[in-house]
Amino acid sequence: MSFLHPWALLLLPLALLPFWLKSLQGQRYSWLEMVPEDPFSDNIVRLLKWVTATIITCLILALAAPQGSDKVVTRVGKGAQTVMVIDRSVSMDHPFAGDASSGRAGEIKSGAARRLITQFIDSRPDDMMGVVAFTNSALYGVKITSNRHAIHAAINAATSAGINQTNIGAGLTQAASLFDSIQSSGSRAIILLSDGAGKLSPRVKARIQEELKSKDIKLYWIVLREPDDVSIFGDRVFEEDRGPAAIQLDRFFKSLKITYKAYEADNPTSLQMAIQDIDSREKNTIQYAVTVPGRDYAQDLIVVALVLSLGMLVIKNFRVHTWESV
Repeated sequence: MSFLHPWALLLLPLALLPFWLKSLQGQRYSWLEMVPEDPFSDNIVRLLKWVTATIITCLILALAAPQGSDKVVTRVGKGAQTVMVIDRSVSMDHPFAGDASSGRAGEIKSGAARRLITQFIDSRPDDMMGVVAFTNSALYGVKITSNRHAIHAAINAATSAGINQTNIGAGLTQAASLFDSIQSSGSRAIILLSDGAGKLSPRVKARIQEELKSKDIKLYWIVLREPDDVSIFGDRVFEEDRGPAAIQLDRFFKSLKITYKAYEADNPTSLQMAIQDIDSREKNTIQYAVTVPGRDYAQDLIVVALVLSLGMLVIKNFRVHTWESV
């Protein structure tokens, strides 16, 4: 057991006040020998003092907020351990192409990503998720956790404005490292969300390959493309290490010999469809540990103090009035 406010325990000596203070009730007699002994009343007085001391003790302990030990419970659910790797480059604040017929600008890419990822998180209560953002370097968001408040806060931060650089390699390696501190639940995945790509050095490629293969991590890449961008699903063939960065990155991911799937989204609807497809693929039976907070004993102590206080009121109203001569 632990106390959230241990300083309150310094007030425990106050529980001795009932034994130190004397009752002001009483009657005056000219000769004490004429007063018969009343052991029953004396015992009641002692009992009331002990009850009062117990009430004070309960209130002080409740103020100290005693907590039981936390428990780690293993549960079974449907989902995965997932790390969201989100591009925070300034281009993510550009809108989608929009609807040419209506003349309206499309939804901001980062805003659509925030909205749809939030829906994805809320629809998967058994998932444990981590968040990593990246611009010119990796930006740690939150470790792999089941705490939805922390995940939402990290998503909001990861979809805020950034700078005009895209270092996907740093984001992926940082995401893979998050799995080091948690036991595998049976299914692991990285979801990479980016509207661009960058060239990876041979050293970074080797590290990404080692990390993803050794930890059995699946990779999903959602490319938020502009209308004029070259599609990674196009028929045009480029030579090795040539062509657009997105084509080269997709070719590298395919060479890793891991479970990998790429998507292209040029509007919020296609982005939603990509996320829904990932959702349908990552619904495996998993085991995960949940920390259950220890029991809060403060409420129990307050209830005990209340019951004892009511008992004291009842006892104090059962008085035996002495006979008085006229």
